[in-house]
Amino acid sequence: MFSVTVRDHFMIAHSLRGETFGPAQRLHGATYIVDATFWREELDEDGIVVDIGRAAEALRAVLAELNLRNLDDEPALKGINTSTEALARVIADRLAERTHAGALGDTAELDRLTVTLRESHVAWASYERAL
Repeated sequence: MFSVTVRDHFMIAHSLRGETFGPAQRLHGATYIVDATFWREELDEDGIVVDIGRAAEALRAVLAELNLRNLDDEPALKGINTSTEALARVIADRLAERTHAGALGDTAELDRLTVTLRESHVAWASYERAL
């Protein structure tokens, strides 16, 4: 299995619902480093998994929809407790939509996508889905 990973970052404000989150129930900020990894069983005819430039551009576009926003005010996220894990899924699903729409070129042979959000150098969460 081959993979290509592209990286970017975004900054948000949000609050989390539930006693589990203690002080994070109050509005606070976070800066995430995001890795999007595309997986493929065999390389394409050009010898690549996916065009790195196009993958980076698609990730940048997805993150631009969230960057410098208060996620508590985002209609598309209404009802979602925007934990790191939940945000990884949101980003993966939006990136998959762009992939299926052709933003990365011919991606028929891509198997899956993993999105990892790094909260810090010691904590991160990932979501993996089929493409």
